[in-house]
Amino acid sequence: MGMKVILRGKMQHGGVFVHLKSSRSPQRLELNWYPRDNQYFTKYHSGEELDHLAFWSLNVEDSFDRLVSKGAESAIKPFREGNYELAFVKDPDGIWIELLGKFKQSNAKKKTNSK
Repeated sequence: MGMKVILRGKMQHGGVFVHLKSSRSPQRLELNWYPRDNQYFTKYHSGEELDHLAFWSLNVEDSFDRLVSKGAESAIKPFREGNYELAFVKDPDGIWIELLGKFKQSNAKKKTNSK
């Protein structure tokens, strides 16, 4: 397929990710792997090929709140990992949807001021 590894790393919870990109597209494909002792590890079963879908968001917390208010199931509430903010919801079929965006200091100040 001609895809090249452009980024790889380890998530705070111990999972490993790799980003692949084709020279013919701006899109990225992220592959995740979870070691046996990881809370997200599952033994492979046929039909379990899709881990989750990810969408870039300019405001992760607002996107999370909007999706939950429209019926998505909260899977993991917004959290910060390095310079990014992430959250996860589940669609009606149970597929995990990742919301990912750059962490903005203004979001942290807004949360602090609202308490």
